[in-house]
Amino acid sequence: KFLVSMSLRAERSNLIKYLRDCFVASLLAMTCLYCSLLRYEILSGLKYKNAEKQLAAFLQFAEYNSIIPITKDSIEISTDIYADLRTKGRLIDDIDILIAGIAMSNNLVLVTHNTSHFKRINGLEVEDWF
Repeated sequence: KFLVSMSLRAERSNLIKYLRDCFVASLLAMTCLYCSLLRYEILSGLKYKNAEKQLAAFLQFAEYNSIIPITKDSIEISTDIYADLRTKGRLIDDIDILIAGIAMSNNLVLVTHNTSHFKRINGLEVEDWF
C-alpha cells in the first residue's frame, strides 16, 4: 500500500500526470491512500490558484482512493520524527512530519516528489513516481 503526498510546487502538468499514475496504480490493486492533511493542502492550494483542471483531477483521484486518518500512534511517531530532525538541525514542515508519521504508523510507502525532505526521516520508505 502507498500513502500519496503531493506538492503544489510541482508544475501543474506534472500534478495531473502524478494523479493519473496514482489512479492507474489504484486500478491495478496497488492501494493508494492519502491523508486529510494532504486533502487540505491540495484543495486549498488549487482553489487559491483557481486551477480547475487540476482540481478536477484531484477530486477524481480522491473519489477512488481512501483517506487515512491521523491517530494517536501517528502523532506519537510524528513527535519522535520532529525531535530527531530538530536535534540534527534538519527540520522540515510540520505537515510533512505528520504525513510521514501517518505513513510509518500504517507501514505504508510514502509516494512523493519531495524526496529531499522525506529522505531525512529514518525508517520511512519513500518512492518518487514523477
